[in-house]
Amino acid sequence: MPKISQRAQHMPPSPVRKLVPYAIEAKKKGIKVYHLNIGQPDIKTPETALKAVRENDLSVYEYALSEGNLEYRKSLESYYHSLGFTDLTPDNFIVTNGGSEALNFALATLCDEGDEVIIPEPYYANYNGFTSTFNVKVVAIPSTIDTGFALPDMADFEKKITDRTRAILLCNPGNPTGYLYTREELEKLAQIALKHDIAIISDEVYREYVYDGLSAVSVLEFDSLKEHAIVIDSESKRYSMCGARIGTLVTRSKKIRDAAMLFAQARLSPVLLGQIAATAAHKNDAQYILDVRKEYTERRDLLVELLNSIPGVVCPKPKGAFYCVAELPVQDTEDFAQWLLESYSNDSETVMVAPAGGFYSDPALGRKQVRIAYVLNTTDLRRSVEILRDALEHYPGTIR
Repeated sequence: MPKISQRAQHMPPSPVRKLVPYAIEAKKKGIKVYHLNIGQPDIKTPETALKAVRENDLSVYEYALSEGNLEYRKSLESYYHSLGFTDLTPDNFIVTNGGSEALNFALATLCDEGDEVIIPEPYYANYNGFTSTFNVKVVAIPSTIDTGFALPDMADFEKKITDRTRAILLCNPGNPTGYLYTREELEKLAQIALKHDIAIISDEVYREYVYDGLSAVSVLEFDSLKEHAIVIDSESKRYSMCGARIGTLVTRSKKIRDAAMLFAQARLSPVLLGQIAATAAHKNDAQYILDVRKEYTERRDLLVELLNSIPGVVCPKPKGAFYCVAELPVQDTEDFAQWLLESYSNDSETVMVAPAGGFYSDPALGRKQVRIAYVLNTTDLRRSVEILRDALEHYPGTIR
């Protein structure tokens, strides 16, 4: 039998997907599973995107340019100009197969084996997988649920910087917490990055979905970071088209862009049909974004109110994205999440949640927490929380 690499053996499993086999078995038993575990929206993809794929007249599905086809990069240029970044040109974008590949390109460009990336936690669980692929060490800066996952003191970041630190990685608005970074926080992080000559990688794939009249601040707004900022973007959540696998790496730094292009060329081509769909989605999308933001606001408000009405549950109100982290009155949410799928149902229905341990560098920090994605309609969300309330009343491990 072939030897399996140490890299593969140390690759962390996805906390979002590891319980999927139990969900499959539950469905085989005729149990309906409400999926609160994964960020797959039920919002319809823009009709313009669907139509562009259905009605394209290509006779050959050829390779796209390694940096992405010009028509799509021009649509990105227009989109970013609408955000106020009018100096950006198509050359500032490298189109990728999802935001995940953009992040891989960023890490591969900045880091050698053994280098370090500082990440506030809890953080998107796949950051562990991406960094592990390149043998890059995650240096976590903990935040806590009692502050709504606000950033800790900036001095904590300074203390973690070593001669192997290459970047600070942020998700803004945040997955899994929905936390929204303030301009003041980003200004302080920019000062740290410049002082130590390290990069800021800002994962901004949820920037449209910010609530309560707030708006997301991009690292692109800081002129001082021209040579130090990389933005990770994606169409997956913006237009509910996760399967299109279209993202982009954005940078003003020619040095970073030229280095990242080597990795883009090595993987040949981003998805052609995805670019066609994304180009069309960007046309006249203002009302679509407003409608979806309104829908997510209603879902968030309902979900957080209902969760906090359950005895022993604590759930800060997120300001962005479509996730929240809730603390449950149980000792181990991984066991609870598995029990929900293996041993429990309410009128032949149950819920699937993502245990939050996998969103921390030390899983013990998230042992009592779950991430919940409010990607279901309000009727299904209301029913999901009803099931969760009943499950906590019947779960043997509930703290009473």
